[in-house]
Amino acid sequence: MVWLKRVLWFFGIVCGLAAMVAYKRIDTIFECEPPEVSLQQWWGDEEPPKDWAAYLENSSLVIGNKLKFSDATIDDLRKQLNRTLRLPEPLGKPDFRNGFNTQELKNIVDYWRDDYLPRWREREVFLWQFNHFTTEIQGLLIHFLHLMVYDENKVDKNHYPVLLLHGWPSSIREFYPLIHKLHQTHLDKKNKYIFNVVVPSLPGFAWSQGASKVGLGPVQVAVIMRNLMLRLGYKRFFIHGSDMGSLVASHMATLFPENVLGYHSNLCAVFTERSLVKGFINAVKSNIFGAHGFEANFLPHWEPIKHLIEESGYYHLQATKPDTIGAVLTDNPIGLAAYILEKWSSLTNRKYKESANGGLSERFKLDALLDNVMLYHLTNSIITSSRLFAETHSQQQRELQMDWVPTDVPTGCARFKHDLIHFYDNQLKDKYRNLIHSKYYSNGGHFVALEMPQLLYADFIEFVKKVEKFSSSLAWF
Repeated sequence: MVWLKRVLWFFGIVCGLAAMVAYKRIDTIFECEPPEVSLQQWWGDEEPPKDWAAYLENSSLVIGNKLKFSDATIDDLRKQLNRTLRLPEPLGKPDFRNGFNTQELKNIVDYWRDDYLPRWREREVFLWQFNHFTTEIQGLLIHFLHLMVYDENKVDKNHYPVLLLHGWPSSIREFYPLIHKLHQTHLDKKNKYIFNVVVPSLPGFAWSQGASKVGLGPVQVAVIMRNLMLRLGYKRFFIHGSDMGSLVASHMATLFPENVLGYHSNLCAVFTERSLVKGFINAVKSNIFGAHGFEANFLPHWEPIKHLIEESGYYHLQATKPDTIGAVLTDNPIGLAAYILEKWSSLTNRKYKESANGGLSERFKLDALLDNVMLYHLTNSIITSSRLFAETHSQQQRELQMDWVPTDVPTGCARFKHDLIHFYDNQLKDKYRNLIHSKYYSNGGHFVALEMPQLLYADFIEFVKKVEKFSSSLAWF
């Protein structure tokens, strides 16, 4: 076996040398210019307008509305929840190791049908507490919340628009606690900020229309979101993104730096060769690029990799066969709840799979979780939302090489310990050249806006202060 050890040592040396060469040269090889992206690409079912000026003038209407579902729709859901569940008992200990514990699923269905659903009109009122609007952007009806502050006393206060972008399997519902904190900042006399808050449903999610043609990926969604903000009169604004919303926000910062004051996220990622090489080196010797300050939270390194493999099956499925899983879950509210809530368990804390209820009640109220499930079910958006994963990995999106286009917009990253994936600063700075804010928290998971809104809010405010110090151009407002 001596020869085998020598071969392995030789292979290791070759890989090490290749990694060193890649680390030195990969930035010059793969750093790209921003791609040219159409700002008027048409996604509607009808033929695109011949006169864009006339279309923009006629379609710029922003409609305020209340979103209500009929009694017949709610009665139909009640009937489906009242069906006898023919679910086998869990294998071994009743927990979430094999997925959603079937015993707990029965408990949730009982609560959903007998407690939550009779109060649905109350839940609707809760969801209406913010102003809902729709407008047509590039042929698609886009739904969003818009909260403006009319504060007569703006002296010594900085007034900024903020765009919040959700991900999957989340929705605008995740941001409700954070919206309150941002919108009510002006009530604190000691706080110098006033925020106008815009929270859209991404195309294909909830009440926002999905595209009926191929090609609506994160880059194209970024264009739509930018056009929405311009429609509302905001030429410069902050963005916070989570999950898929973070990718869209990153593209906005990369493509439209003239519009983005700062990009803040709780899921910053860079998947370039250079970044992955650094990740490998960090795993072998974490202090080779200098102390990071939280190495202990990444060790042993095989644990995060194992967790990523275990919990990313849904991603692969939706990136390759979104219509298949969508067909399974459409008009199947119980299956939809199991599919969505299982991710809220595993992505909040990997240890929650060891408990009978998946730890869902540890961080969240069941009403809030069911609100989110209801948005997917009632708007029939599970297929259209899942398609965004396939579009993210399409050949068209890959050819844009967005990961290799540097972003100079001030960037802030908040990493929460129990999230699915993490990147060190030395990886993120390959793309985000002005990473001016980076913090790592010893708690929290993927859905931190609902789980720990105060902590996320404080981190965002800290980022805004750093942006103000970083750039003197913020006196525009």
